Amino acid sequence: MGKLDGKVAIITGGSGGIGSAAARLFAAEGGRVMLVDLDAQALQGVVADIGPDQAACTTADVSDSAQTQAYVAATLERFGQVDVALLNAGIEGKITPIADYDEELFDKVLAVNVRGTFLGLKYIMPAMDRGGSIVITSSTAGIRAVGGMSAYVTSKHAVIGLMRTAALEGAAMDIRVNTVNPSPIDTRMMTSIEEQRGLPAGDRSNRPMAQHTPLKRYGEPDEVARLMLFLSCADSSFCTGGVYMVDGGVSAGRV
Repeated sequence: MGKLDGKVAIITGGSGGIGSAAARLFAAEGGRVMLVDLDAQALQGVVADIGPDQAACTTADVSDSAQTQAYVAATLERFGQVDVALLNAGIEGKITPIADYDEELFDKVLAVNVRGTFLGLKYIMPAMDRGGSIVITSSTAGIRAVGGMSAYVTSKHAVIGLMRTAALEGAAMDIRVNTVNPSPIDTRMMTSIEEQRGLPAGDRSNRPMAQHTPLKRYGEPDEVARLMLFLSCADSSFCTGGVYMVDGGVSAGRV
């Protein structure tokens, strides 16, 4: 028996490191998954790995209302229900001081990370007519600050507020809502941040952000996916409104 037997999950950011790891894990636990992202080719690759009986995909800009409604409708048409949602799509923006931060880029980061989460909640919650679980990807940047990343930090604080509101509103419908808050995870996003900070592309010998983690390494996508699985299945049946760290100890010594 799998932990998600008979369940259907929507996963935004489904072709990325964390999203694709969660998709594979959820399918291994008996779930069926609808993957949502902008990169059709990458999505199709993940679906091929999992198999078409358990996985499907659709492209969408999560910050667009009509496209959000369309990916929810596509899930219902393909699988007939929605039980779990991982609102995981996100972008990092640029590492730039506030005084120099491009206003259009600031708006874009908030559109994807915050509006995308809001729209996901808005249209997925009514589709969960049997109750369900929603997991929002925040970050350690959602509970502290990182210099030069004002848009990203703002967005990751904001989705915690959205989660708490949705948890209160969803309780009467037996919908649980929580965030996972990773520290740096070894994904494309971290490579982008490292390159912006001047680390040569492909250089894995000197990773300063890993050295600032008590466990002295980056996390792996599978480690985040396993926490997402816990929050998505019956093991966490009394967990809602929570902020769950998966950060190698980063948050233990910082506020």
